[in-house]
Amino acid sequence: MNFVTLLIPDFTLILIGFVLIRITQWGPAFWSGLEKMVYFVLFPALLFVSTARTPLDFQTTGNLLQVALTAVACAIALGWLAKPLFRPGPMIFESGVQTAFRFNSYIALAVAFRLAGEQGTSLMALIIGFAVPICNAAAVHALAHQKKGTLLAELAKNPLLLATAGGTLFNLAGGSLPEVVALTLSRMGSASIALGLIMVGAGLKFSGLSEARGISAYFVSVKLLILPAIALGLGRWMDLPPLQLQIAVMFCALPTASSAYVLATRMGGNGPLVAFLISVGTLLSIGTLPLWLALAS
Repeated sequence: MNFVTLLIPDFTLILIGFVLIRITQWGPAFWSGLEKMVYFVLFPALLFVSTARTPLDFQTTGNLLQVALTAVACAIALGWLAKPLFRPGPMIFESGVQTAFRFNSYIALAVAFRLAGEQGTSLMALIIGFAVPICNAAAVHALAHQKKGTLLAELAKNPLLLATAGGTLFNLAGGSLPEVVALTLSRMGSASIALGLIMVGAGLKFSGLSEARGISAYFVSVKLLILPAIALGLGRWMDLPPLQLQIAVMFCALPTASSAYVLATRMGGNGPLVAFLISVGTLLSIGTLPLWLALAS
């Protein structure tokens, strides 16, 4: 399988978003509204229907979750190691550390679907459901001293976590979605992937790195090189099936989500630095993501 060709449509949508926001005059209100619709309505619909209809057999997916979540835990630990290693200035570590382990769910599900259709989407949705609270908790914790909010309150408002938890509980309760409901949610989910990738491109910003180049390179290296290498090693050691190994490694090789920038700015962090790290990571992943997929095949 040619993984470069596989990824071209998804990264083309990102490029379209990058160009559109620069050649149109639709205004910040348009892009902000579109992002909210994708994040709060369309994408949760995809996560809910994927987890609600996936046969939950933890005997076959338990090792997949162990590999993905153990790798994420290692990335969090490596991210925190940057503080004593680089001794950065105020709000540089606190804002940037999340880019070492947070992931872009839009790219995750788009590539998973192209890899293995609904089966790939379901496996990725399952990982996302467990990884979202862990990654969000670690990111909020790093920034929490700047804002006196509770961690549980931040997690309780996350639509991706709520949708995945709702779909999983519905599934475990033996619920069955009526065909018209499942079809409607699936259509919403399909729209979320295309629009989400366009929004990724629209949010790319390559200015903002005026300091902390060493720690920035460290965070990007952890996310795009060390984390997927850990997943690949763990996956082979635990003898994951081929598709599960690809999904786990691909999940760990994803660039950081744009929501990391939103969190940093909302909690008094260094927004421009985070935006730069997200943008550079997304750009570099055009080369690293197909490489890791090839190594995992």
